[in-house]
Amino acid sequence: MAEKTTKSFILRVDADTMNAIEAWAADEFRSTNGQLQWIITEALRKAKRLPKQKKGNKIITI
Repeated sequence: MAEKTTKSFILRVDADTMNAIEAWAADEFRSTNGQLQWIITEALRKAKRLPKQKKGNKIITI
């Protein structure tokens, strides 16, 4: 099975927004990084912007 590849990038967020994200992540028992990934994935899903998956592959959410 092929490994999933990830890309890293720097994200600048103001302190109030970051505090809100960290609190939300704690409420959901996720890391801050995991919460940001979830937020981005959900936004892409709602906008119908996620790439099509090959048959048999499932999107795994955190």
